[in-house]
Amino acid sequence: MTQRPLKFVFLIPLLAAVALSGAVAEKIPDDVGMYGGTPSRNMVSDETGLPSTWNLSTGENVKWRQPLGSQSYGGPVIAGGKVYAGTNNEGARNPAITGDRGNVMAFEVETGKFLWQAAHAKLSSGRVHDWPLQGVCAAPYVEGDRLYYVSNQAELIASDTEGFLDGENDGPFTAEEHATKIDEDIIWKLDMIDELDVFPHNLAVGSPVVVDDLIFTVTGNGVDEGHVTIPAPFAPSFIAVNKKTGELVWESAAPGTKILHGSWSNPAYGVIGGVPQIIFPGGDGWLYSFEPKTGKELWRFDCNPKDSKWSLGGQGSRNNIVSTPVVYKDRVYIGVGQDPEHGEGVGHFYAIDATKRGDISEGGAVWHISEGDFGDSDAFHRTISTAAIADDIVYIADLSGFLYALDANSGEHFWTYDLFAAVWGSAYVADGKIYIGDEDGDVAVLKAGKGKDGEAELISEFNMGSSVYTTPVARDGVLYIMSRNTLFALAQGATEK
Repeated sequence: MTQRPLKFVFLIPLLAAVALSGAVAEKIPDDVGMYGGTPSRNMVSDETGLPSTWNLSTGENVKWRQPLGSQSYGGPVIAGGKVYAGTNNEGARNPAITGDRGNVMAFEVETGKFLWQAAHAKLSSGRVHDWPLQGVCAAPYVEGDRLYYVSNQAELIASDTEGFLDGENDGPFTAEEHATKIDEDIIWKLDMIDELDVFPHNLAVGSPVVVDDLIFTVTGNGVDEGHVTIPAPFAPSFIAVNKKTGELVWESAAPGTKILHGSWSNPAYGVIGGVPQIIFPGGDGWLYSFEPKTGKELWRFDCNPKDSKWSLGGQGSRNNIVSTPVVYKDRVYIGVGQDPEHGEGVGHFYAIDATKRGDISEGGAVWHISEGDFGDSDAFHRTISTAAIADDIVYIADLSGFLYALDANSGEHFWTYDLFAAVWGSAYVADGKIYIGDEDGDVAVLKAGKGKDGEAELISEFNMGSSVYTTPVARDGVLYIMSRNTLFALAQGATEK
C-alpha cells in the first residue's frame, strides 16, 4: 500500500414528499446535483451505456479531461450542463488570485471548457481551522441557478451557477473581491465562525442537502489544536438554513462536550415509515435523526460498542463518523472510521432500523459487522466510505482497501475484493457495474452482484495518473472520475481531441 502523501480528506431536495425506498435509483431533475446523487446518499445510478474500458494515452472512450489543483476531494457534481469540482488553487485559473486557497471550479459538461471558479483565502488562524492546501473538500449541492457549499473559511455559501459570466452581480451579497467573468457571484453567505461561534477542527467540511426550502449541513465543530479541549461545546454541529435568505432556521449542538475530533460528514434525508427524517452523523460517533422542519430529535444511535475507548492519534477502539449515512428501505446504513492519518483499526458497519424512537443503541441495529466477522481476522476495518446499495446488496469499502458485498437484509457476506491500496472514496454502482478508485490511482470496474463461487468478478482496471480520493459519478451516459489533480469525462465511443 502506498504511503498517503496528504493530511486527510473529508468526504465524501426537491423530493421531500417521496419515500426513498432505495429499490431503484431516485429520479431527480437535470438541474439538481449533490454528493451521492440523491438525498438518500445511496451511491447508485440508473445510468446505462457506461464504458468498462478506456485509454488515457490514446484517448479511447475519453470525452475530455481538465486539470484541477494539486489536491481535489469535493465532487464531482453534475447539474444543469455543468460539472463542479472542489479543489485548491495550485491550478490557478485567475492570475490575479494567487497563493493557497480553497476553490470550486465549474466546467461545461459537453466540452469540459472552464467556466468560472470560487477561490477563498485561507483563514489567518492557520491549520487548527484551515489545513494548508486542502482546498474545498466537500461537494456542493446544486439546484436550478443556485450552488450551495461549505467553504474552507467555514462559510455556508449560495452562489449563482453562472458566476459572473452573465455580467450581473446578483445580491443581496455584492461585495465580491474578484468579479471578472471567471469568478464566483455570491448570493448570500453564512459565516459559521463569526455568526454561530463554531470552532472547526482542521477544516470545515460538509456536503449540504436541500429539502424544500431548507438546506442542511454539518458545521465542522471540533476540538482545539491540542486535541483535548472543545472550545465551543454549545456551538451547533448541525444546522438548517433557509436556502433563499441564508437565515438560520434551527440548530443542534447534540454532541456537545462529547466531540471526539471533528465533525466531517454529511447529512442524508429520507421518508422512513412515512416520516421525513434528516439524519446527521455526530462528532461523538453517534448518528442523530431529526424532524427536518422543526429540528425535533427522533432517535439517536451509538455507532460504537459501549466498551470502546477514544484515544488520541487513533490508538483507541472508538471511532468517528466520516462516512455518510445511506437511507434504504426504512433503514440507515453507516460505517465508522477516523482521520486517515490515524491509520488502520477496527471498524464497524451497521444497518439501523430508522422507524424506532429515542436512544436506539440497544436493539436498533438490524445487523452489524466488525473485524473478524467473515472468518478473516483482517475484516472489517475503519471506513470513511459511503455505501452503495442495489438489488438488496450493500457494497462498502474500508480504508484498508477491501471492498465488501453484503446482503442488505441480513449482512450475509458474499465476497471481498482487495484493491491493494487505501480507499477514501466509495463504490459507485451503475449499468450493472461497480466503479471504485484507490490511493494508487487505480479505478477497478467489477461486475455488480453476488459474484461467482464467492469471488468478485473484475472486468477491468485502469490507472488515472494520480490518487483517486473521490467517488466516480455518472450522468447522461458519461462517467466522471476525479483524480487528485485532474477531472476526466469518459464516454463509450468518445475519442479525446
